[in-house]
Amino acid sequence: MKSFIKKNLSRAILVLVLLGLTFGIHLTYDKYRGTGLSRIPVGSARLEAAEPQETGDVPVTAKNVSYRRISPVKPFEEDGLKLYPTITKGMRTPFDLWNYYGRGGSSFGSPILPMRFEQWLEFHRKQKPELMADVHAYMNDRFDFSGEAIEGKSMSGGKPIMRGPVARLASVKSFEELAAMTPNEIREQDLFPYKPLAHPLQSNAHMLFPETWIKAHPEHRRIDVDLDIPDEYLPEFPPPLFLSNHKELGDVTNGQEVTLDNYYEIFDGLLTPEQMEGLKELLRPTPTTWFNHTDHRVTEKPSKGVACFDCHVNGHTNGAIELGPDSRPNMARLRTDTPTMRGNYNLMQLSSKRSIRSMDHFSEVEEYFDGDPGMQQAIGPRAAKREVTNRMGDFNSIIDYPPAEKLNPLMRLIPELATQQELRGEELFHGKAQCAKCHYGPAFVDDYMHDLRLERFFVCRPEGPIKTFPLRGIKDSPPYLHDGRCPTLHDTVEFFNLVLELKLTKREKDDLVAYLLCL
Repeated sequence: MKSFIKKNLSRAILVLVLLGLTFGIHLTYDKYRGTGLSRIPVGSARLEAAEPQETGDVPVTAKNVSYRRISPVKPFEEDGLKLYPTITKGMRTPFDLWNYYGRGGSSFGSPILPMRFEQWLEFHRKQKPELMADVHAYMNDRFDFSGEAIEGKSMSGGKPIMRGPVARLASVKSFEELAAMTPNEIREQDLFPYKPLAHPLQSNAHMLFPETWIKAHPEHRRIDVDLDIPDEYLPEFPPPLFLSNHKELGDVTNGQEVTLDNYYEIFDGLLTPEQMEGLKELLRPTPTTWFNHTDHRVTEKPSKGVACFDCHVNGHTNGAIELGPDSRPNMARLRTDTPTMRGNYNLMQLSSKRSIRSMDHFSEVEEYFDGDPGMQQAIGPRAAKREVTNRMGDFNSIIDYPPAEKLNPLMRLIPELATQQELRGEELFHGKAQCAKCHYGPAFVDDYMHDLRLERFFVCRPEGPIKTFPLRGIKDSPPYLHDGRCPTLHDTVEFFNLVLELKLTKREKDDLVAYLLCL
């Protein structure tokens, strides 16, 4: 009898513990949602409590009073910035992270979830629908994704190119009216339409794939968040693949996605043995921070991981996003679109915020684990030897740009093939619009980093210098800028017209877009 009571008592205690944990998760979720909890930056400066503020329906307590740092230098709060909120993995993050500053608790991550995996799944099943509804509302407030295409224009594989600008304006009637204002006036009235984009769930962050990719690779569907840009405004899938040593073949894939299953059949007899091995390694999936075989993942089922060509599909890009691994805390990292690998043979500098100087080096950079060796050790390293990454670079070095029939060998328009609008656009590109100061040569890029100092136009944490990206084949690579905040080429022209104070007319901006479509 005693053993029976003891056995059932143990079961009852276990049930109560599980119920308590489940209740705790829901309580934690409801408690942090919408709060302004902030972690104080570590430092030697003295701290004092700021005036408490009510945030939504969450009452002010000792736990959510924010603090400011008393320092001999000008506090960031005086510039309108706020401390990063205190959160853990999976918790929602602000969409306006440019408005925040601070430092994290540590530079190092952990492969341990804040709860058991089955609770992690349930947590995101509850959070994701509401989060995505808010994400779509936020994006629709910033952009008018009408899906209107430019008549008669398409990407290299035939996908329509979207017309813009699609950024919404506030309190002004036109981009021309906005451009007539000074940077200070735009900043004071908070009118700048091209503020940065954050990862929709920056506490988890990591690779986030578009729906076209997910349909072909359902193992990469995330339990926590989906991509926030419509497929119409992303690169075509699968994109063509052009080789610099086989230009006569055009798209060597014939419209297929290159995979581990078909790469040998497609490329045998076209590539050298080293290039074949390099391509195989670019296609081979390996574990990453959130896509792997462990419980530390954002997919419902374990997976083999992610390959280079899962984002750089066919040596181009599918529009997937990540965070730049060059900074901490996690919320200070910049959202980055997957860049194309086309024409990398003509670039002297790779990566958006760091000076990576060769394709071999680029192949070695460990970004699958967000630049955290501890995560790599816990989940399983890629373990690619130098000779292997060299061969990955060998294949990378023969991926070519798509054809540009209207350009001559010196990258100028052939007058007999170009329209008057395109010729006017070329003249603007090299003249009034000043594009050629940073975009020149066979790849239309200067291989430098530039600081556009956008803090002149809105309250933000300065982003600093970012690499100039090539314009060759640019029509195939929407959205634009490093984080996709310019969904169309029209938006990109409007952005630089504002930032560089070019005072372009509407006709001149349309002429520039017409020219860019020729590159």
